[in-house]
Amino acid sequence: MLKKLAVIGFGSTMIGIGVNGFILPFHIINGGMFGISIVFNYLWQLNIGITFVFLNIPVYLYAYKSDFNYFFYGLIGAFFSGFMIEFWFPLRDAFHLPIISSVILGGLIIGIGVGTMLRNHISPGGMDLLALLLAKWTKINVGIIGYVIDTVIIISSLLLLKEPRLLYSLLVVSIVGILATAITSYGSDESI
Repeated sequence: MLKKLAVIGFGSTMIGIGVNGFILPFHIINGGMFGISIVFNYLWQLNIGITFVFLNIPVYLYAYKSDFNYFFYGLIGAFFSGFMIEFWFPLRDAFHLPIISSVILGGLIIGIGVGTMLRNHISPGGMDLLALLLAKWTKINVGIIGYVIDTVIIISSLLLLKEPRLLYSLLVVSIVGILATAITSYGSDESI
């Protein structure tokens, strides 16, 4: 239990830093429930952390019925990730990098956080929890499933917001997806 809590703390901190420090300053999005929450923030100025928690409720109710361990640790991961996104809010003005550098660095930081949590069967958000459950049933790597879901969210956001800058979001989710796949695959004897 302590190891899982440490993983949640580390992964959520990385996600909060990556999102606030490198992704949000350029008004681009990450995938999953984070991405949907960010789009709602751009459209209606809704609080990202609170929106994130509420969007997760249906997926977590489903997980509760399907796999209690994924539900339990995923619930802790989602709440802590939502908190860390709000906690690291001051980082939105801390770094002044070119957009491509910010996207790459943000994707790497978020990918390390997400990958570390997924490797330990912990979800930082509802879509990742859904990806964990799908990976368990299909034996497809959780990073690949997450990447496909995130790509659909980014393309939908691009069509909805009609903002060409969101194309950088595809680079973010690609980096996160590659890292999550690598971290969950490397040296792992059990499939997620």
